Amino acid sequence: MKHIQVDHIEKATQWIDNVDDEQFEAAISALSEKQPILLDYVLAAPSEYENDALEGYLLYYYWVINESYVHAGIPTTMVTEEMIEAFEQPFEDMLEDYFGAEDDDQATERMEEFWTQLYITCAAMIALLNESAKVTV
Repeated sequence: MKHIQVDHIEKATQWIDNVDDEQFEAAISALSEKQPILLDYVLAAPSEYENDALEGYLLYYYWVINESYVHAGIPTTMVTEEMIEAFEQPFEDMLEDYFGAEDDDQATERMEEFWTQLYITCAAMIALLNESAKVTV
């Protein structure tokens, strides 16, 4: 099985960081056609977290992560609602184990809330893309 390496992420990031707004919009539009369910799932996070500032970051990382799969030569299939449903409870359990019984104040001290939300959503996106990559094998 192929894995995404640091150089795949670096190539994706370098390329993406040098596009203009029009290219960015075109790429996100193309990705929304390729992974509409995943994009909807990812873009639900700003509403769920009541943090509109997440949206721009999520779109950027959505593109970086997808482009990293391309650079690694890892084909993916469309993420389905069924994949998301099967993924959610184990993922929530893992987050509970990670954050433990900390209250909100302790969790905020450990990691800023915004970056935590971004990390959680990106981790979910990567896990779902990994699941969709298994379908192609």
